[in-house]
Amino acid sequence: MSLAPFVSLSMDNLRGMLKLAGVRADDVVYDLGSGDGRIVIAAVRDFKAKRAVGIELRDDLANKARIEIRKHNLEGRVEVIHGDALKVNVSEADVVTLYLTSKGNEMLRPKLEKELKPGARVVSLDYKIPGWKPIKVDGPRYRKLQFRKIYLYQR
Repeated sequence: MSLAPFVSLSMDNLRGMLKLAGVRADDVVYDLGSGDGRIVIAAVRDFKAKRAVGIELRDDLANKARIEIRKHNLEGRVEVIHGDALKVNVSEADVVTLYLTSKGNEMLRPKLEKELKPGARVVSLDYKIPGWKPIKVDGPRYRKLQFRKIYLYQR
């Protein structure tokens, strides 16, 4: 089941999400609903994360992401799984990124509560995770760049 439609993420919002999450060289980043893979690619290429995994329900988008991963020579450190984010285990994640809907975040909440280790960070663009209190909220600062609210949570 789709948790949100695919909407291309701007590089400004992408960088804002990864920066707010404090992505580091020892982090494993998971992007749930990874679309064309731009978050997982940037996490490793630009933020030097150890590894990044995207989970994408749409086969065409998963394949597009894999092409981009090869283009950037990131095989082995970045992968995209064609599957349902509600069914793929995310317990190795240090950081989880979300650009879904309120309903999608609500559906994922029990899974994240069950699987994420203490200290894992979850960052969501535009939509809060119902029932969770963000530890930090960033934006909107750059209206011309379409920079919106980003919510940071920690397990």
